Amino acid sequence: MTPQLIGGPCEGCEAVFEYAGTRLNATDTLPDFNNDGPRLRVSGTVYLPDGKSPAKDVILYVYHTDQDGVYPAKGTETGWGKRHGYIRSWIKTNNKGQYTFYTLKPGVYPNRSAAAHIHLTILEPNGKYYWVENYLFEGDSLLKAAEKEQLNPRGGGSGILTLTKEGDLLVGKRDLILGRNVPGYSDKD
Repeated sequence: MTPQLIGGPCEGCEAVFEYAGTRLNATDTLPDFNNDGPRLRVSGTVYLPDGKSPAKDVILYVYHTDQDGVYPAKGTETGWGKRHGYIRSWIKTNNKGQYTFYTLKPGVYPNRSAAAHIHLTILEPNGKYYWVENYLFEGDSLLKAAEKEQLNPRGGGSGILTLTKEGDLLVGKRDLILGRNVPGYSDKD
């Protein structure tokens, strides 16, 4: 696999490679899950560019703020962990293209400059990597009109999660399509 950044500049996308040989699974729990805050489960299916066939062995790198809206560090972080903090994870889709992660719903930045969000970078088995639209949350008062009305988000579909309650969990679903609306992407490579 030769890494190939697709879709233009991407600050921190290299973090998708920082799992350091850890065995990745289709389900993971981020380190903040047992802290105080609204517990969240996000799941979905990643599809090949045809939008129908499941994409297996795709790595999703996710990270977000804590409840105070900051990217917290423990002081032992290396690489992009120094900027992204320790609330991050790498999930690898299963044979059906499925993924799930558990975390807390992130807080908004202290200056309230952006809606609460979870960052997402994709690494395909062939080495292509790129960012797709953040996971956002329906009903967030800081969502901008452009985010709500985006017609062609990277990864397809809407990045805005509609959350439902299942017991003590908030639950959201987001399917993704590899390369969808990513500039310069070709499934011929």
